Amino acid sequence: MKLLLDTHIALWAAKGSANLPSAAAALIGDASNEIYVSVISLWEIGVKASNGKLDVTATQASTVFDICGYRTLDINRFHIRTLDGLAMCPGHKDPFDRMLVAQALTEGMTLVTADAKMTAYRPTTRVV
Repeated sequence: MKLLLDTHIALWAAKGSANLPSAAAALIGDASNEIYVSVISLWEIGVKASNGKLDVTATQASTVFDICGYRTLDINRFHIRTLDGLAMCPGHKDPFDRMLVAQALTEGMTLVTADAKMTAYRPTTRVV
């Protein structure tokens, strides 16, 4: 299965954080799954690092994700087209998350997240 990790899941997994839900750890640890991190997540990390909300830079995160064996998912025009048709869910307006959902839909991936607000995007999104 192709899994696209939400930003917080990718960071928790890479750090070996206790915050990582066991269901997410099991999915990531399953060698039959292909694990992806989007450049959108790297952008989000960069924005949050520059605002002082994260203590890791996008460059550092990218290096660690590479070491973890995560594949990088670039953005393309088909992802944007899917985003154009993606309905806004009440109470959820995060532009980074919406782009991740659009990428997962376009690429036939499952987006792995711990964000309960993302349940509206099921079955593409798996909240763990």
